[in-house]
Amino acid sequence: MMLDGTEDEEKFLAAGIAGLQQNSFYMHRALDSNNLRDALKYSAQMLSELRTSKLSPHKYYELYMRAFDQLRKLEMFFEEETRRGCSIIDLYELVQHAGNILPRLYLLCTVGSVYIKSKEAPAKDVLKDLVEMCRGIQHPVRGLFLRSYLSQVSRDKLPDIGSEYEGDADTVADAVEFVLQNFTEMNKLWVRMQHQGPAREKEKREKERSELRDLVGKNLHVLSQIEGVDLDMYKDVVLPRVLEQVVNCKDDLAQFYLMDCIIQVFPDEYHLQTLDVLLGAYPQLQPSVDIKTVLSQLMERLSNYAASSAEVLPEFLQVEAFSKLSNAIGKVIEAQPDMPTVGVVTLYSSLLTFTLHVHPDRLDYVDQVLGACVKKLSGKGKIEDKKATKQIVALLSAPLEKYNDIMTALKLSNYPCVMEYLDIPTTKIMATVIIQSIMKNGTRISTSEKVEALFELLKGLIKDSDGIPNDELDEDDFKEEQNSVARLIQMLYNDDPEEMFKIIDTVRKHILIGGPKRLPFTVPPLVFSSLKLVRQLQGQGENPFGDDASTTPKKIFQLLNQTIETLSGVLAPELALQLYLQCAEAANDCDLEPVAYEFFTQAYILYEEEISDSRAQITAIHLIIGTLQRMHVFGVENRDTLTHKATGYSAKLLKKPDQCRAVYACSHLFWVDDHDNMKDGERVLLCLKRALRIANAAQQMANAARGSTGSVMLFIEILNKYLYFFEKGNLQVTVAAIQGLIELIMNEMQSDTTTPDPAADAFLASTMRYIEFQKQKGGTVGEKYEAIKVSHAG
Repeated sequence: MMLDGTEDEEKFLAAGIAGLQQNSFYMHRALDSNNLRDALKYSAQMLSELRTSKLSPHKYYELYMRAFDQLRKLEMFFEEETRRGCSIIDLYELVQHAGNILPRLYLLCTVGSVYIKSKEAPAKDVLKDLVEMCRGIQHPVRGLFLRSYLSQVSRDKLPDIGSEYEGDADTVADAVEFVLQNFTEMNKLWVRMQHQGPAREKEKREKERSELRDLVGKNLHVLSQIEGVDLDMYKDVVLPRVLEQVVNCKDDLAQFYLMDCIIQVFPDEYHLQTLDVLLGAYPQLQPSVDIKTVLSQLMERLSNYAASSAEVLPEFLQVEAFSKLSNAIGKVIEAQPDMPTVGVVTLYSSLLTFTLHVHPDRLDYVDQVLGACVKKLSGKGKIEDKKATKQIVALLSAPLEKYNDIMTALKLSNYPCVMEYLDIPTTKIMATVIIQSIMKNGTRISTSEKVEALFELLKGLIKDSDGIPNDELDEDDFKEEQNSVARLIQMLYNDDPEEMFKIIDTVRKHILIGGPKRLPFTVPPLVFSSLKLVRQLQGQGENPFGDDASTTPKKIFQLLNQTIETLSGVLAPELALQLYLQCAEAANDCDLEPVAYEFFTQAYILYEEEISDSRAQITAIHLIIGTLQRMHVFGVENRDTLTHKATGYSAKLLKKPDQCRAVYACSHLFWVDDHDNMKDGERVLLCLKRALRIANAAQQMANAARGSTGSVMLFIEILNKYLYFFEKGNLQVTVAAIQGLIELIMNEMQSDTTTPDPAADAFLASTMRYIEFQKQKGGTVGEKYEAIKVSHAG
């Protein structure tokens, strides 16, 4: 039966471990009896297990680690031997007689470690000998693990500054040379793995190489830990040698990983001082290398370095980091014409973050980055790649987050140009981000030019986009978007009326082309913003500035009339009516009778022609009555016309109870406190009597239809109106009329046809208590109420 590859491998690993354990057992027995020759014999046989080619790197590592543990014990034995008088030089010679080269070199590295410790020879000579001898293994996996072992046993024995192995003959340069040489050879072996085996196994080999990459990268880590590697040595020796190997290996996996290693393991200060050299390598890398990620990581490291302390910022200026990075990005993009859009935007996004950290005061640099990005994106049309658009949002959000002020972003001429490349959904996301920034920071946008520029950025939210029908939009999302625009309109303000009027006009121009669904959200805040300006101008005379072009309430009202008119065309008549009445009240406060009358006329036309729903009619008529009651600007003729219309509308409501309530509400139109010329007791009484007739008719209709007269609630409500006007001094409302109404209510409540209504009972009881209370007050009020006899239902 054939075994598949994985089972085969497990079988080979098990056999290798068994052989290794058996020989290590005999090796330990030899060590215990101080038998050097047998110890070397069995350790060589044990290490022969590492000569296998049948294991994947992952499984080979398992075998290697077991051998490594045994070698540590062997190294301790060699140290003991030297203390007992055995010559380390003889030992070094002796292990070279091992039959196979791989066991021989592992033993040589192990003895070499003890040799350096003994200081009987300069460390550099032993290290040089070992690193040269390891060239005898050219099999990639075996060679990599052997050199990894060499690196491991030698890392604490390098001739570094302050190290016990530093001396006249041994310098830091020797340590660096050793590590660089080992690194170079390991990288060559690692790259060679890619070119062994059939092409169909390319992916498998790449996976295996990824598993081994840290063996190579550890050398760079060792270099970064050498104390003696100062900036000069890094600049003159380490970086050029490492980059030479990276560029020359022409392997995309190695180049990406090693460039990333360089950035991660060496200090930020070194990167800053060697930017020219480091950046010069990027365009020389293979076109398939993901340079955007590596370069972005470099800029991120430098950005964090700049943010760590203000003291390091002069270093950035000194080396002209911004221009070097900017040029490098340009060259990298040119060298990789097929770089996807997301790569281009990611690079500029990272550069922008760097710029905002290092040069927050240089808006020209920020604009330059955005401009360079626009240049590279030109000709690509709207970008629909989700990852790319996400990066553009990050790019555009960075200045907002840094400056906490949209006004700064509005100074960037290339900011709107970048937004042009966003698709419609992302334009909306970006517009929402901008509005959120304004809200969060309480930013005041105070000139019409800035409002114009801002609304250009927000056009994704403000007007319908071509090609996207409204019915495709999520209703809740749409409402949230438009509510945010409405809140924004309230944030636009200037103390100067002239400028504020220009702002209002600019906003109006943008929102009126917003499409029918948006107007009900965006027109009301504009109207209230305009009315705020009217209140500001109130009392300053018709034209406080003495200039024909000056802003006046009348001019604003004309604009408002045209603006609200748009709502009646988009099936929002109730909203338009409310806004007309708000404007009428403002015109009343400005003593502009013709204007106020015009607004009322528009409201009445809407009521008659557009509002047909009975519930909407009830709401509208009560709003009309309430507003009209507060108006003092109208002359007798105009007021009579409007009042007559309102009472007419009231009497024509569909349901009798609604008619009744609207008619008795109209009584307040003929009796306005503080205005003696607006107190007509007779007409008040006429309204109340009319309301009573309607209430009576409502009862009769209920009786005819359902056999019961229903509740007496309407009568109790009218009684309260009688009491109100009685108390206010309306002589037409007499005690007799009130008394008659109370008796009527009592009789109705005792009638068999009346439907029991606990709410009506409670309301009547409360009304009777009020009359009693007023009687007990004494004085003029008490005298007035004294004649009213209170009855109690029972």
